[in-house]
Amino acid sequence: MTRLLQEWLTRQAERSPNATAVVMGQERLTYGQLEILSNQIAHALRAAGCGRGDRVCLLLPKSPTTVASMLGILKADACYVPLDTASPAPRIAKIVDSAQPHVLLASTRGAATVQALLDRGEARGSFRIGWMDRGSSAGRPFGPVFTLDDVQRLPVATPSYGNASGDCAHILFTSGSTGTPKGVMITHAGVIRFVEWATDYFGLSATDRLSGHSPFHFDLSTFDLFGTFAVGAELHLVPPELNVLPHKFPGFIREAGLTQWFSVPSVLTLMAQLDVVRHDDLPTLRRLLWCGEVFPTRALRYWMSRLPHVTFTNLYGPTEATIASSYYSVERCPDDDRAPIPIGRPCAGEDLLVLDETLHPVPVGEIGDLYIRGVGLSPGYWREPDKTDAAFLRNPFGTDPDDRIYRTGDLAKVGPDGLVYFVGRADTQIKSRGYRIELGEIEAALLTLRDIREAAVVALPTDGFEGTAIGCAYVARSAAAVTPLALRRELAKLLPAYMLPSRWQAHERLPRNTNGKIDRRRIREEWTPDEAPALGPS
Repeated sequence: MTRLLQEWLTRQAERSPNATAVVMGQERLTYGQLEILSNQIAHALRAAGCGRGDRVCLLLPKSPTTVASMLGILKADACYVPLDTASPAPRIAKIVDSAQPHVLLASTRGAATVQALLDRGEARGSFRIGWMDRGSSAGRPFGPVFTLDDVQRLPVATPSYGNASGDCAHILFTSGSTGTPKGVMITHAGVIRFVEWATDYFGLSATDRLSGHSPFHFDLSTFDLFGTFAVGAELHLVPPELNVLPHKFPGFIREAGLTQWFSVPSVLTLMAQLDVVRHDDLPTLRRLLWCGEVFPTRALRYWMSRLPHVTFTNLYGPTEATIASSYYSVERCPDDDRAPIPIGRPCAGEDLLVLDETLHPVPVGEIGDLYIRGVGLSPGYWREPDKTDAAFLRNPFGTDPDDRIYRTGDLAKVGPDGLVYFVGRADTQIKSRGYRIELGEIEAALLTLRDIREAAVVALPTDGFEGTAIGCAYVARSAAAVTPLALRRELAKLLPAYMLPSRWQAHERLPRNTNGKIDRRRIREEWTPDEAPALGPS
C-alpha cells in the first residue's frame, strides 16, 4: 500500500528507471532521472532547514524541473504551495504572507516578482530562496540559498521520511470572498485514495500517455501528476501558450500520442467552436475527461460524434474534496443539445448529499444544497478555523464527531435515475474557464482603484465557451471620462487575467434593495447586450 505520494515515483524508478516519466517540449525526464533530481532537491531543502509541516512555495513555470521540485518538497517532508506565475505580485504576496514558507523556489524569470515580495517589510528575511536555474550562485539576486547547479552536486539517495499519510501534501489557494485567497489543505491520503479509485476505474497502465493541461496551482493537475506516477505512465505537459492557440491542441494530442486528455470543458468547447477535430481523429486517444465547470451538451455532442472510439467522463468535485467526488461516463451521444449531463454517482469512499436548509434530504427531482462527505475531504482552510467550521459541518446522519460533510455552495437535484445533476451556484462564487472565482474578491480589488466610487460584480450567462462572463457595474468618482479599458488595465495589476471583468456598465448610482444593499439581481436582470461591450476573456 502507498502511504505517501512520492513513494509511487520511487517504486517506478526501481522498476523501470529508463522509462519516460514527464515531457515538455525538448525537456524529458525518465523515472530514474526524476527520482534522482527530486532526491537532490529534498536534500537541498533539508539542508536549508525544511522539515515536517514546513511550506515551500513554488514560483516556477510549468516544466519537468518543476515537477521534480514538487516531489522533492514532499521527500523533504514539507508541503508544496504552487503559485500562479501569471498573477500580479500583490496577489502572490497575499498567498506568501499566508503560507509563511520556509523556502521559496523560483526561476530568474520570476526575479521581478521575488523583488516585489522582498520589498514588502513583512516578507523580507522571512523565507530563503532557491533558484531552480542552471548557473553559478555568484551574482544571483537576494542571497540565494542554492541554485539548480548546487542541487545537482548533492547526494542522489532517497531520503527517509517522517511524514504520515494524514499530513498535508500541498496547499492550493483559491479565490476568497474577502479579497484574500484562502488555502485548501490537501493530504497525502486524500490524493492517494482518489488516484487509486481513478486508475482502477479508467484502467490506467504504463502504456498510457496522459495530458498535463492544467497549471500546477489548479487541482486537476494533481491527478495528471500522481495518476501518471501511480502506474508508470508518461505525462506530457501542455505548454501554456497553446491556450491562446486552441486550434493547435489536436496536433499536440496526435504528436504526443496521448491516450488520455483531462481539462476544464471551456478548452474543449472552444475547440468545438473552431471545428478543429476531424471525424475519427486522434486515433491514440482512449479517454476524454473533464472537470471544473459544466460542459455544454452541444459541444459534447460535437466531440462524441467525431470520436466514437473515445470514452467521455464528467468528473465533479471542489478543491476541498480533493480533485473529484463523483463521475459519470456518457454511454452514448445525446440526441438533444439541451439534454442535461449528470455529475453522476459518488467515487469510492464518497457520498453526495442533496439537502434542504434544515440538513434533511430533499425529495427526488427537487433542488437542494449539495454536500459531500467521505475520504477525500480536506482537513480545512489553512489557518482559518472559522471558515473551516462554517464549510465543514458535523455529519447530521452519523454519530462519529469526526465524520464531516462539506457545503459545496452548489445547487443540485437527484434524478429519477438516481444520478445527481448540477443545477447552479448558491452564492456569489462562480466557475469560469474552470477557475473558481469569488466575485467578492474582484469587488474588493475594484474598490481600491482611485477612479471607482462604487462597484458590483455579477455573473452573466453567455453562449460563449467560458459559460459565465464577469460583469462589473460601477460608479466613477468624478464626471471625468473613465473608460472600462482603463479600469481593466488598472485592475490587471491586482488580479490574474481570468478574474478580470469582460462586461462593464457605468451608473450614476447603483440600484439598491429595500435593505439598502446593492441589488445585484436587478443589475443582472437589467443588463442588456448594448450595455455589455466585451473586453477580452473574463
